[in-house]
Amino acid sequence: MTEQDYRKTDDIPRTTHFLPGTSIEIIRPIKTDLRIQHVLFDFDGTLSLIREGWPEVMIPMMVEILRSETKTDESDEAIERIVRDFVTELTGKQTIYQMIRLAEEIEKRGGKPDDPAVYKQMYLDRLMERIASRREALRSGKLQPEEMLVPFSIDILSQLKDKGVHMYVASGTDEEYVIEEARLLGLDTFFGDKIYGALSDYKNFSKAMVIERILKENNVPGERLLVFGDGYVEIQDCKAVGGKAIAVASDEAGKSGKPDPWKRERLIGAGADIVIPDYRDHKALIDYLFLGA
Repeated sequence: MTEQDYRKTDDIPRTTHFLPGTSIEIIRPIKTDLRIQHVLFDFDGTLSLIREGWPEVMIPMMVEILRSETKTDESDEAIERIVRDFVTELTGKQTIYQMIRLAEEIEKRGGKPDDPAVYKQMYLDRLMERIASRREALRSGKLQPEEMLVPFSIDILSQLKDKGVHMYVASGTDEEYVIEEARLLGLDTFFGDKIYGALSDYKNFSKAMVIERILKENNVPGERLLVFGDGYVEIQDCKAVGGKAIAVASDEAGKSGKPDPWKRERLIGAGADIVIPDYRDHKALIDYLFLGA
């Protein structure tokens, strides 16, 4: 089961409303006749900010590769525009898909691309160099986990834990890194071994597969599933099974408490029921979702 491309299924309604005194935007009311039992989170941008700024690593690298491995006469500005467009378009899928597209762009310009896995490793090496200081500061205690989390992440997770729901992580980042970074952020206490990420054999992992497994193993309908994510993949996959989807339109760099406009529009288009900028209004959100249960 491969990951699907973005497809706009909904327009932004002319009128939405906010829960009183909060930043919780209701796009379409959530039915609570079936109690939520399983909650799935995306990782980067939805909980973790360790990898904030990753496009500033990926995009220049791809421009550099397209320039060096083809004889294109396009300007650097034109190449960057093309790269930014397809990187943005594929954001939310496993990293390998962006590298597959890079290889296609090289071939389109008469070059002979390497295996996409080679480009992925090159990107990961550069990214790990960029975020090494963050990871080390968390490891040494110089940086507190809250500083590298979407605001109030621990609060929402604690409240969900108190509700007795089962929680999972599904990420397009390689599984070994997701598990390690979840531990550095103290999130492993909430998810245990229910942390899933991309595999070397990328066709054997997708967020849709994780969702299917959750529903099948627990013999529950999709209506009992709630998904939080800042990428279109998990929102689309959740809605495809009848689940409830919350778009986390996080301002990763600024932590402004205001939704990122591009994420908001894209995730509403993917079918999100609710949009939040972060988890600062966690109590009101939990009360709304569980009606005080």
